[in-house]
Amino acid sequence: MSEIDHNRRDLLAAMTGFAVGGVLGGHAAIAQASAARGYHFSAAEGETIARPSGDIVIKVDPTRGSPALAMGTQHLKPGAGIPVHRHDLMDEILLIQEGRGFAILDDQRTPIAKGSTIFVPKGFWHGFENPEIAMDLVWIVTPPGLETFFREVGSAPGAAPKTLTREQFRAIGEKHGTIFRS
Repeated sequence: MSEIDHNRRDLLAAMTGFAVGGVLGGHAAIAQASAARGYHFSAAEGETIARPSGDIVIKVDPTRGSPALAMGTQHLKPGAGIPVHRHDLMDEILLIQEGRGFAILDDQRTPIAKGSTIFVPKGFWHGFENPEIAMDLVWIVTPPGLETFFREVGSAPGAAPKTLTREQFRAIGEKHGTIFRS
């Protein structure tokens, strides 16, 4: 059995234990989930999702044995940015790896560059602008869920990009707890 199969089995066992045990039995589910195996990905490994604005690579999520958080990288082409939005259920941390631009936090526009760290609590409006150059960032969310949004709005590498209307994109966001500002 592969390491990924072990992680999926452990996660399923943890989820089943939580569903059966409820709140009182939840500690057993957490203990089972923490038994998931660690793993290593090189810089080039992970699940790549293509978007017109740039690629997203999911590195850590529940399908890989992490029931409590998700993490990945995102490349933003020059001028792509990320529209102002909020996550109703998750906290987010973003680490700027390359590039520069601006973070929009509530209504404040703040310069960011390589090495910047941005903490976004759940329910907090945020977005990004990178008008001049590409930006590479690491995103971490807890609990997980952002990765499922990315999977639904993105495409496999080499596949035709999904053509979504603004309304469809917003509806998918809402389904995954991400609300975009008008």
